[in-house]
Amino acid sequence: MLDQRHLPLHQSAHDGAGAGIDGVRARAEQHDGAGAGIDGVRARAEQPATAIRVALADDRMLLRARLRLLLATEPAVEVISTGGDFEDVERGVREHRPDVLVLDIATPDRAAVTAISRLRDRSPHTQIVVLTGSRESACLASVLAAGALGFVTRDCVDGDLANAVRAAAHGERYVTRAMDAQTRPTARSRTQDRLTTREVEVLRLIALGHTSVEIARALQLSPRTVETHRARIHKKLELATRAELVRYALRRGLVRG
Repeated sequence: MLDQRHLPLHQSAHDGAGAGIDGVRARAEQHDGAGAGIDGVRARAEQPATAIRVALADDRMLLRARLRLLLATEPAVEVISTGGDFEDVERGVREHRPDVLVLDIATPDRAAVTAISRLRDRSPHTQIVVLTGSRESACLASVLAAGALGFVTRDCVDGDLANAVRAAAHGERYVTRAMDAQTRPTARSRTQDRLTTREVEVLRLIALGHTSVEIARALQLSPRTVETHRARIHKKLELATRAELVRYALRRGLVRG
């Protein structure tokens, strides 16, 4: 799990030889001549030119090794870097521009949500998949509202992580199957009766994490018009925050969980 405060880097040049999967660095550098990311880890096998480039962020070496092994079995997925210290991860994302960052967080609290927002603002080219032990719907809504596209619980990592990475790389949302009962509606609501067709479209794009500028471009509207729709949506639904809109959209089936 990633802790922003004092997270040690668990990989170094002198511990690579005996660290199992995390020890790949020393051998990889002999063949490739350089490291490939935050921990300097590079897979030996050649990956296709269209491979999804993934960075892993977790302060526990064994979990990083497990996640790397898991993704190594997936075609067209390449783990280019791993790390545990948040500042180092942030710097590595800027430098290496991975397609997807898998970010392990124990509980998506305010600090974690702020970190996700900051990563998305500073590195919009990198999509984020959150790996967590939490199954709280409020946590799910918070990380999605902050800009993450994936939400995978640790007990479902084997079956869901690769799917979440692929979905995020293509700009699609993926929520672990364990959360389906909390995110899928039990009955259709009267959302379309309360909102206009255009407002439903705007709400859906808000829930998918798009900014007003992006929504305006997608719907061929002006950003000012989108902001007007957004204000009306908040007023009609009596919801004050973006996180509440995301939760509402998930429960009403306006976005795929």
